[in-house]
Amino acid sequence: MACSSIIKDKSFVFAIEVIKLYKFLISEKKEYVISKQLLRSGTSIGANIREGLNAESRADFIHKMAISQKEAEETCYWLDLLKASDYINEPRYSKISQQSQELLKMLRSIILTTKQNTKK
Repeated sequence: MACSSIIKDKSFVFAIEVIKLYKFLISEKKEYVISKQLLRSGTSIGANIREGLNAESRADFIHKMAISQKEAEETCYWLDLLKASDYINEPRYSKISQQSQELLKMLRSIILTTKQNTKK
């Protein structure tokens, strides 16, 4: 399936940021529950993108990108919750939240474009 590696690269960089935040949360804040959820969803985005880039069909590609989109939305939720409960400060939240929102927008665009191109 045609998809630039930009999304692959951005999701990998994002996963690294999530891992760093996870390490901070468990070591400095002693927060183990939400941080584990964040780690799972935040790293799953890129894993599903990579699976999608090796999809067997357009339908499979769209399905994997849709899973990534759901994981990105879940990640946004955990980040919002961590910010609202004062586990992370505004600067840290802003940076990683912006990255997650960017991935979410890219995924939505990829899914929509692929669906439109499938109809043609």
